[in-house]
Amino acid sequence: MPSRGTTQAERVYNSTCTIARSLDVLGARWNLLILREAVNGITRFADFRELLGIAPDVLSDRLASLVEAGVLEKHRYQAPGDRPRDEYLLTQRGRDLKLVMAALHDWGDRYVPSEFGVTTTRRRISDGAEVHVAFVDTEGNVVPPDEVYSVPKPGTPAEAFFERRGELRERAAAVR
Repeated sequence: MPSRGTTQAERVYNSTCTIARSLDVLGARWNLLILREAVNGITRFADFRELLGIAPDVLSDRLASLVEAGVLEKHRYQAPGDRPRDEYLLTQRGRDLKLVMAALHDWGDRYVPSEFGVTTTRRRISDGAEVHVAFVDTEGNVVPPDEVYSVPKPGTPAEAFFERRGELRERAAAVR
């Protein structure tokens, strides 16, 4: 939802920009940290709280927003002798974020590393081989990020943004 005070240009851009729309769902820091845990199998409110150190009202709000966005589904469970509680399971939308989370993790390891350096790696379940996130072409070849560019789909509003972006890049290049 557009917030009060957004300009018409911002609303149009946000409606046509996939990244802007995605950030409307994922952009809150807590959302990403909750998703980090959900991708790693955490489903219960108390467990999110313990691992993240997040206030219960903030966690409730963030979980509700992720459920509303279709990234998590709320399911009722009841442990023997306990009252019924909710757990939060990743939907397909949520499971598809695993690659996004892995790419963000790789970026963080490279550009804002902890004092310990790289602290985790990702491995294939079947054989334990280390895996990484990459651009891959239709033949399965890894493509360096510098060799990848975006192209607007013809007939969409994105064409005008790409055209303007190209004009601005040319203008900047002319003064270098």
